[in-house]
Amino acid sequence: MERTYPFEPVIKRAHRYVLNGHRSGLFLFTGLSGSGKSTLAHAVEARLYRQGIRSYVLDGDNIRRGLNADLGLSPEDRKENMRRIAEVSKLMVDAGILVFAAFIAPYKQSRDFVRRLMCEWPYFECYLRCTVDVCERRDPKGLYAKARLGEITDMTGISAPYEEPEDPDLTIPTDCLSIEEAVDLVIGFLYERQLIQ
Repeated sequence: MERTYPFEPVIKRAHRYVLNGHRSGLFLFTGLSGSGKSTLAHAVEARLYRQGIRSYVLDGDNIRRGLNADLGLSPEDRKENMRRIAEVSKLMVDAGILVFAAFIAPYKQSRDFVRRLMCEWPYFECYLRCTVDVCERRDPKGLYAKARLGEITDMTGISAPYEEPEDPDLTIPTDCLSIEEAVDLVIGFLYERQLIQ
């Protein structure tokens, strides 16, 4: 039997919503290194897990060690990094999962690409606003210290630009909120947008 592509699936996103009891969507947590993107994403995931909601965090720890292990920090590699993340996220959202992608995503062009790619799926850009000074004081991975010593080039916020989002769906000032307060903001946003009930 001949099959034409693209194949029309029998089980669609709406069916998965019914099975899961919630909608899916992609949240891109963008901000400087040390702004709390992964910390917040994992804390939100833990809260949702306790509520029986399927979600997953994509961040540098699980993407750059596998799928994007061949990419560096050049502007071109950063754009390709975001392109691959967006494509994987789209598949996961179609599978009915709430996806929290925690990446610096320093370029407006890359973030706009993600928004265009996700135009048929729920997509939200969440800007974790935090000053460079606070991020550098936190420096959880020691990246700022290495950048100051010249051991890392193309460090966002130091030797490479971060193009601040102009109109994010949600802005969280992580330099003046506790992690619990930040999680509450994200969960409240999910309720407000009726992704969870």
